[in-house]
Amino acid sequence: MRIDIFDKLFGGSTKSQYVSIKTDKGEAFIRLYNETPLHRDNFIKLAKSGYFNNTLFHRVIPSFMIQGGDPDSKNAAPGKMLGDGGPAYTIPAEFNDSLFHKKGTLAAARDDNPAKASSGSQFYLVQGKTYTDEELDRVEKVRLKGRKIPVQQRAFYKTVGGTPFLDQNYTVFGEIVKGFEMVDAIAGAARDQNDRPLENISMQVTVMKKKDIKKLEKQLKQDAFRNKLIMK
Repeated sequence: MRIDIFDKLFGGSTKSQYVSIKTDKGEAFIRLYNETPLHRDNFIKLAKSGYFNNTLFHRVIPSFMIQGGDPDSKNAAPGKMLGDGGPAYTIPAEFNDSLFHKKGTLAAARDDNPAKASSGSQFYLVQGKTYTDEELDRVEKVRLKGRKIPVQQRAFYKTVGGTPFLDQNYTVFGEIVKGFEMVDAIAGAARDQNDRPLENISMQVTVMKKKDIKKLEKQLKQDAFRNKLIMK
């Protein structure tokens, strides 16, 4: 997964912004997409204000995604139904044909509004699963209403995995570059009938500083180079 994106990512100065999401189940480092500036800037604003800190991953579905960002989840009583909280605004959808729901992507949750505008704070991280060509053909016909999945994206869905049926319906605005294991660990947590983990999984979200970004990108570049050598 990493090898395909890092040649482009580290071809020069990325000028990308990163956040970290830290939980008891691990830590994930996420690059926010510049192609989705409204979602990027809103997420950074909320993270800097501490909005996400101590909120829970309140909805977890294995082979699908883990969802968080509901302010009502802070100090929520066990078993309480969550998922309706957030700021009193939405964010216009920012769909981009090159951004898709591969494993590890960060995307915005939303209700059933016709404009497909995103929640002001709730988000999810994709775990997903791998698909066969036959399954992807079925997704195109039934869930995507005839929209064809590009060849490169098909390759990701068949090897890395994701949730292709959400493409162009929910805004994707970032991706995990390190710490995919956190998603897998949270997705495997025991949960109740509302898909809320029985054990509270709270988060701390931090906007990374330039010096930390440089250190992270250097490490990722080294990892990508080693992976290429192994695959030769």
